[in-house]
Amino acid sequence: MQKDVSSCNTYNYGDSLYWNSRYIQEGGSFDWYQRYSSLRPFIRKYIPPSSRVLVVGCGNAVMSEDMVKDGYEDIMNMDISSVAIDMMRRKYEDIPQLKYMHMDVRDMSFFPDESFDGVIDKGTLDSLMASETWRDLYITYGDPKVRMPHIGKPVYNWKITLFIIPRPGFQKPETCSSSTKAYLEPVPITEEGFLPSSFVLEDPDSHFIYFCKKDG
Repeated sequence: MQKDVSSCNTYNYGDSLYWNSRYIQEGGSFDWYQRYSSLRPFIRKYIPPSSRVLVVGCGNAVMSEDMVKDGYEDIMNMDISSVAIDMMRRKYEDIPQLKYMHMDVRDMSFFPDESFDGVIDKGTLDSLMASETWRDLYITYGDPKVRMPHIGKPVYNWKITLFIIPRPGFQKPETCSSSTKAYLEPVPITEEGFLPSSFVLEDPDSHFIYFCKKDG
């Protein structure tokens, strides 16, 4: 199952007790924002299967499983919820390519520098920034006007490429001529980091993918 959380209140989302309670009550699995099948073109383009991958806020999503099926060999999954991590360790104990660790993304001192070649985040870092990795793929409902003032700060030294894809289940208007291929093309942003004034979102509740790479 996947969920569109465009209108969700993020209150308590940084609290492990909230997530432990939620995973105990709900069970099952779900992927926030998008499934791997939708994100595959972007992930394969920027994070090759041979990469050491870190998935932050993995929860009980099946995305990492799908990535292993697609050839990825080394995926570390971390989450603030001990309930989710214990659940996933049991579920994937026979898949050596998947590792799970109970950890708060706000303190990743356990990992030495350059432990990973790429990081994937689907919502976890909407309000938290990390500056120690070289390649990050952020999937979020935050448009550039909201996100770029944070991830575009000079201190991070990111070169940012933006993609926009409609939310799952979105039905394009009959008058719309865009294709799936069009979603794979980077979206231009202004020098200030915003969408051009003439740009119109096909889906007002689109999801935004920011590929951030260290410049230099």
